[in-house]
Amino acid sequence: MTGMQQIRDLAEEWEVRSSATPFQGRVTGVRTDEVLMPDGGYARRDYQTHPGSVSVLALDERQRVLLVRQYRHPVRQRLWELPAGLLDVPGENPLHAAQRELYEEAHCKADQWRVLVDFYTSPGGTDEALRLFLATDLAEVEGERYEAHGEELQIQTARVPLEQLIAGILAGELHNPTLITGTLALHAALSGAGLAQLRPADSPWPARPFPAL
Repeated sequence: MTGMQQIRDLAEEWEVRSSATPFQGRVTGVRTDEVLMPDGGYARRDYQTHPGSVSVLALDERQRVLLVRQYRHPVRQRLWELPAGLLDVPGENPLHAAQRELYEEAHCKADQWRVLVDFYTSPGGTDEALRLFLATDLAEVEGERYEAHGEELQIQTARVPLEQLIAGILAGELHNPTLITGTLALHAALSGAGLAQLRPADSPWPARPFPAL
């Protein structure tokens, strides 16, 4: 449309006078940067460094979404979520990581994969980028289940109709941001041009570049 403003995020990097990592854990850390502000002064920005994540919205033939429920200690709640995991294997393709998580957490596989949405989980406090895939044509994996450990031992699974999830989100009963983002994005896609509008599973991801499959 003539005169319509193009709305898209823009890559930009402000000058950093100094940078330190006061804490580095096994996967994530904390970085402190002194950043040049528009008024000429410097401000300190503390944020979590993160390797990135993948998640899977697995949709079955009855328009039900595959969920897992896990205890999340920082918020002291057991949350319904989508299968998800860290990009903590060096060089691993995000699609392979997502397929692994779907198997490990739900003992499922899918024949069709698309990118549903890419987002930063909390850009004011962490550099974590997450790629959320839509997986369809689901089937249970043959053979033995993945041997769970630690908190994964208490994972529960369920298949919930999409409309029920939307109602739960709007009622304030579901709180996981990836579940909320994925559910509403899928609803928007189905209400619009359909799933054919979604990007291929190997689409570029500038936030976390990866080698081709």
